[in-house]
Amino acid sequence: MDTVARGPGPGPGDASGTADERWRPIESGVLSLRRLLLVCWLGPLAVLGAVLPPLLDAPLWTLLVLPVLAGGGWSWWALGRNWRSWGYLERDDDLLINRGVLWRQLTVVPYGRMQLVEVTSGPLERKFGLARLQLHTAAAATDATIPGLAPAEAERLRDRLTELGEARSAGL
Repeated sequence: MDTVARGPGPGPGDASGTADERWRPIESGVLSLRRLLLVCWLGPLAVLGAVLPPLLDAPLWTLLVLPVLAGGGWSWWALGRNWRSWGYLERDDDLLINRGVLWRQLTVVPYGRMQLVEVTSGPLERKFGLARLQLHTAAAATDATIPGLAPAEAERLRDRLTELGEARSAGL
């Protein structure tokens, strides 16, 4: 499996040569889940920054809530950009995984190098109807993950990748 920095070129949603080869995006539920977690982390800080200063008779301290709100707004926007950067493409001999905004990466996983393909889903992921596909190769440092798949798509992809991996590695 190779991971290379990615420059301009095809990405999620773009055709990469033929009509059968289209980048598939991850589910929008990932964005909702991540934004919910952002609100759960920053919400209490914002409430404390808005409520505590008047209670302590120190209104100037209310200004401390501004960086929290600014950081929350920027994070909300950045999460959307990050979500849009994820995509995957199934080809004849390998699987491509594209991700990243500032540092874009294109991960190429040859089917013959895959040793284990697993689907996981935590409690919050299940609540949002999501699953994560984890690809394991011979070198642990080169494992790849596709988050935010619909459970049925994750299982379909797992079965297909396992089948192709067994077929490609039979000659090794």
